[in-house]
Parts: sequence; C-alpha cells; structure tokens
Amino acid sequence: MQELVIVTGMSGAGKTIALKILEDLGFYCVDNLPIPLVDKFAQLAVSGEQIQKAALGLDIRSGNELTQLEQVTESWKAQGIHVRILFLDASDSTLIKRYKETRRSHPLAGGGRVDRGIEKERDKMAFLKAKADYIIDTSSLLTRELRQELEKIFVGNEQFQNMFITLLSFGFKYGIPQDADLVFDVRFLPNPYYVDSLKHSTGEDKAVRDYVMQGGTAEKFLKMLYEMMDFLIPNYIREGKNQLVVAIGCTGGKHRSVTIAKALYDHMASEKGYGLKIEHRDIDKDNRVRG
Repeated sequence: MQELVIVTGMSGAGKTIALKILEDLGFYCVDNLPIPLVDKFAQLAVSGEQIQKAALGLDIRSGNELTQLEQVTESWKAQGIHVRILFLDASDSTLIKRYKETRRSHPLAGGGRVDRGIEKERDKMAFLKAKADYIIDTSSLLTRELRQELEKIFVGNEQFQNMFITLLSFGFKYGIPQDADLVFDVRFLPNPYYVDSLKHSTGEDKAVRDYVMQGGTAEKFLKMLYEMMDFLIPNYIREGKNQLVVAIGCTGGKHRSVTIAKALYDHMASEKGYGLKIEHRDIDKDNRVRG
C-alpha cells in the first residue's frame, strides 16, 4: 500500500461524502471500523498488493476507543507507513442547520439539544484536529467544490493550505450573510441602478464596472482593502483559522458589491497560500422579484 488516509471530523461535516469522493479517486474505503481492527486492517493492506491506496473513516461513534488512534498512527509512522489525516469541519450553526434539515439526532446529544452534542464532540475530537494534515471547512462548500479540494490534495499533489476564503457579494436589503466574518459596505460608491442603460445589468458587465470605478473613489478604497487583506490573511493563517467569509454589500447586491468583490478576487487569485472562491448571493434576486 502506498498511502493511508484517515478521514475524520465533526459529525455532519461531510465525512461520508468525502469517502465517496476518495472512492471515485481510486481509494479502497472503509467506514467506521472499530479502533482495535484499524491497525490489523492497515497491516493487511501493507502486506498485500491488492490495495494501493486506502481511506479509513473514523468518527465519534468509536467512543472512548478513539483516543487509542493517536498511539496507532504513531506506530504506523514508526513502521514507515505513509498515513495522513483529513479532518472535515464546519461551523456550529452549519452543523445545527444540517441536523435540523435531515432530522437526525447528534450521537452525543442523547435526548438533549444538538448544540450541546456538538460542544462535547469538539472537545473529544480536538486531539485529532490538532494532528490533522488537512483541515477542510465545509460550511460554504458545495459537493463539487469539496471534490475539487480533495483532487488537489490526493490527485494533483498540490501544496494544500487549510485556509479557504469565500468572497461574497450581497444586498443589504436582503440581509447581512449570517456566516460573514468581515463585512464591507460599498454603498458610498456611484450607483448604476439610477442609470437606465445600466439598471438591469450587473457588476459582471464592463459598463457597470466602469461606472462604479469612475472618479477614483473605488480605486482608493480597493487599494486600502487590498492592503488590509494582505495583512490580515497571513495572521489569520498563523492563528489557525481555516475558514474566512468576506462579505461585500451594496443595496441590491448586483452592481457595486459585485464589482468590488470581483476586483478583490482578481487581486487575491494569484496567491497560492489559501483556497479562494467568489459568490454573488443576490445578483439575480431583483430579476426574480420582478418576475
């Protein structure tokens, strides 16, 4: 066997989906194997020629035996077995929402509240997260985006940084995104909404971007925004943060916020120290409301 991956993390963060993706990538996947059998499985896989890559799904269902995993993995490394730990995480609010949507009960909640179960699980899983080679926060990731991240790691062998940044444009009249870490209000910029020829266009159109950028105010703001992000992100990474949502808002979320979010994305896209994506939450909402 050439490599062994431990897939673990918070319940509801996407471990089952990650295992299915790894299976598609050629890994022999086993989920929820009892800890006493984990070492035996690894030894059998190493000694044989049938399995080249294996992924083991382990989570809080292993109970108190989970703490034995640290000793097991150290033993593997001493034997020269290439083992990596992938830890899937998500914000508490995201996990609670997912549990409510699926109507599942948290394994540690018993008959109590889900948030108490999540709190207990974080405490019990902390040692694994500290030892993880990769931490992926799935709070705002679609399945295809999770697949892309796993392909980067396990197929492309790209250098992976645990920080993943989402640039999110939005309209204040539809509410501030609940998962935003940083919020910037760009309603002070020229508003194309009041120009008949631009009103129904978006910040993805050059004419709209040119209108927003006129006068030099947007350029001054972007210069300061670039400097702020260039300063903040390395410090967030150093502090151990692995998920950052930067929300940029205007009134309707289709002109000024889209323009600035795109400019910030273009500035940050060449940086290889973190994952990056852009979303425009409300860009088509006015059209849907009128329809």
